[in-house]
Amino acid sequence: MTQPPGRQRRRASLRRRLVAVAIGLVAVVAATMGLVSTLALRGTLVGQLDARLLATSDRAAAFEPRTAPDVGTSADTDADSLPGGLPPALGAPGQSTGTVTVETSGGTVRGGLIDQQGFQQLDATQRADLLAVPADGRPHTVTVADLGTYRVIAHATNGRTLVTGLSMAETTSTVKAYLVGEIIIVVAGLAVAAIAGTALVRREMVPLERVAATAARVSEQPLERGVVTLERVPAQDADDTSEVGQVATALNRMLGHVEAALAARHESETQVRQFVADASHELRTPLASIRGYAELVRRLPEDLPEDVVRSMERVESESVRMTALVEDMLLLARLDAGRSLDRDEVDLAALAVDAVADAHVAGPDHVWHLDVGGSPDDGLGVDLAEQDLEAEPALVVGDEHRLRQVLANLLTNARVHTPPGTTVTVRVRRVDDEVVVQVGDDGPGIAPELAPRLFQRFARGDAARSPGTGSTGLGLAIVDAVVSAHGGRIEVDGTPGATTFTVRLRAAA
Repeated sequence: MTQPPGRQRRRASLRRRLVAVAIGLVAVVAATMGLVSTLALRGTLVGQLDARLLATSDRAAAFEPRTAPDVGTSADTDADSLPGGLPPALGAPGQSTGTVTVETSGGTVRGGLIDQQGFQQLDATQRADLLAVPADGRPHTVTVADLGTYRVIAHATNGRTLVTGLSMAETTSTVKAYLVGEIIIVVAGLAVAAIAGTALVRREMVPLERVAATAARVSEQPLERGVVTLERVPAQDADDTSEVGQVATALNRMLGHVEAALAARHESETQVRQFVADASHELRTPLASIRGYAELVRRLPEDLPEDVVRSMERVESESVRMTALVEDMLLLARLDAGRSLDRDEVDLAALAVDAVADAHVAGPDHVWHLDVGGSPDDGLGVDLAEQDLEAEPALVVGDEHRLRQVLANLLTNARVHTPPGTTVTVRVRRVDDEVVVQVGDDGPGIAPELAPRLFQRFARGDAARSPGTGSTGLGLAIVDAVVSAHGGRIEVDGTPGATTFTVRLRAAA
């Protein structure tokens, strides 16, 4: 039956399974040997008992009674006959304790037993049990009521049937004692095998544990960042003569391939970043020239045709947009290259005030709320027009220009991707040792298919949500890169009506 998800039985470790298999094999072998030896012992004892039984039966058949001793005479007496009710053959010389005899002759049935007290008669049920044995002259095993198990042999000659039997109590007790001894030995052997097997398996598994530890340490390395040198399994464990050594050798070979592939990828990415940085840097000058000449043409004293002026305005606006794109690409290339940022005390509350004020001018068709310095349980704050623009400082250590760009990009993103009338709220809090900045809106939210690649470069939302925005798809990528460069993290909740971007940075001491 399939178990429900999350409740599947946890599989035992390889060490435990190996020990369990070893103990199981030892137990099977020991049980088989014990069974075979017990059956062999029982067969030997039964064979010896059958030999005694044949001798007893021959003595009883050859016995000719002459006198009759008193009932109760010891079995060791040389009685030639017994009184009525007991078969005369029971008194044959040499018959041992535990012998039973039933004799039928001329319609008379007599049966007796030699026990520790002397001669005893058998009742009808006991005689019937013994007479049920075939008179074929071969030993048979039969259970006699109230007496136990016997090996019995029966002869029928001249109208006379003589049944002679010997008790199997001694044989049974010997086999039981032997079986108990074997069980004790097997249990002790299994205990020793478990202890020794655990120690041996643990010792043999140590190299495999070192291989697993190496793989775990490699998995924790930041493989996505730069050139990395991957750890290898020690040479002492990479021995092809053992299975563990073969695994270690294969792992080392795989790590070598991975390291080479990472190095090649890093080199390729470095070349691409360098190309983007160089191209962006080189494009800044011609774009500035294009923008300047377009502006110069518009300011010529001569009257220009209206379509020329309109074309120059489009050239100038597009050059501005391309310059912004080039600056963004250059910034990302520098951050990718690990370019160091300024490290000064920056008040995020003051930056939030400036950013919301700028956003209010750029997007008057939105409702802007600013909430700084309050408790985490405060509401949406107050409208910008009612805010006194004085806030409790929320200090972090970082690059003021880049952190200002983070707030500007988040507010721009909220403005261009939400319809007019949307309420955008900016909160700044110090929570424990972090400064938390939240930018939320009650707009349409983030499409589920866009969420996994929201911070990727050139990732854009549905054009129908924000037609004509001219978004390059680099704004959130820059936010993520700058926040990461400051050792912080950014989280997003794209719930429709409550979309929130949360930036967490370590607070200044």
